Amino acid sequence: MEPADPVNESVEGNGQFWQNPQPFQAELAPEGSDIKTIKMIVSITLGFTLVLATGYLAAVILSDGAILLRPSQQALERHESYNELIQPAPDDLTGEGIVACIVDSGIAIDHPDLEGVNLVGWRDFINGNGDPYDDHGHGTSMAGLLVANGWLKGMAKDVDLLVAKALGEDGSGSDAIVADAVDWCAENGAHVISLSLGGAPNILPFSIGSGRSSGDAANEAMDAGIYVVAAAGNDGEDDDGDVAHPSSEAGVISVGGVTLKGTHWPGSSKGDNNGRLLPLPILMPRGDPNKKPEIVAPAEAVPVLLDNGGWGLADGTSAATVYVTGALCLLLQEKPSLKADESTGGSDNINAVKQWLMESAIPESGQVTHDDYYGYGLLNVSGLIQEATQA
Repeated sequence: MEPADPVNESVEGNGQFWQNPQPFQAELAPEGSDIKTIKMIVSITLGFTLVLATGYLAAVILSDGAILLRPSQQALERHESYNELIQPAPDDLTGEGIVACIVDSGIAIDHPDLEGVNLVGWRDFINGNGDPYDDHGHGTSMAGLLVANGWLKGMAKDVDLLVAKALGEDGSGSDAIVADAVDWCAENGAHVISLSLGGAPNILPFSIGSGRSSGDAANEAMDAGIYVVAAAGNDGEDDDGDVAHPSSEAGVISVGGVTLKGTHWPGSSKGDNNGRLLPLPILMPRGDPNKKPEIVAPAEAVPVLLDNGGWGLADGTSAATVYVTGALCLLLQEKPSLKADESTGGSDNINAVKQWLMESAIPESGQVTHDDYYGYGLLNVSGLIQEATQA
């Protein structure tokens, strides 16, 4: 809003002079005349100004707009409700000692809720800048879900964070660049790679000259025992029949979305687990525990950080992906033998964790098998850790 045009007011005399033979004496206006009127005007003006100032301050503090001193009360309540929905891990698990890599649009490291974040590596695959930044905002929102430690609390705030900028200022990027970013994550010691992105692969990804895809990079990382988590996609009513690439890869953990009530978020993509010949690419039938999506997590109006230093609400399986990334970081802290650099298990560890995800997931009411929208069920962080520690 712009302020109204200023009003300039002046008070002028009436041009008359009084002659009085007596010595000049100031006369006091009787109560209820001009002075009383002036006092009333001043009081009304001050009161109106106070009301406006109070309203503005309330808007700044409580709104979900771009300029905020803190998240709105609604956002804080949703944040807490979503944390409870996924059955949180014990408070002593914070992701310490685990290396997580986020491939996205970057990170606005100066956000107040990111103060003290342990950013151990940064690579800009778009513009080659040596200092962290985020010219789109999506990456900052995703990073906050993992490592924020202010008004909002990330799932695994004490991880060692790697950030690879593979998306440009318009939020898009090529599959080849994402593949390079995944390789960089693996080369720099990532235990978990988080891909809150997705898109259709080439129609014939195996064709000569098509280049190396993000799916190829993800599979190589998983062969080394690195966990890869990716968004199922936000196709909603325009669903193309399967989850997004690279979450469609067998070993990648594909994450769908739920509402605050734990019901299917209608924008979340459907998985095709029966196989198909058309449309291309050809899909083979999928078996447990690799049916897509494997798991669902919060995706509707999720409280997030904004790259301008504020807070907001975001929809999408991108957010759901980071909840699962965080859960895996906590699991690896609790059971470090599952980490790529402390085990020779490689992809066997990933298969075991996917089995535990399946067995610990909370199904919808009446659900008895995998659902093409709801996966094996809702993420259950404490249940996942319990399954792993009892194995």
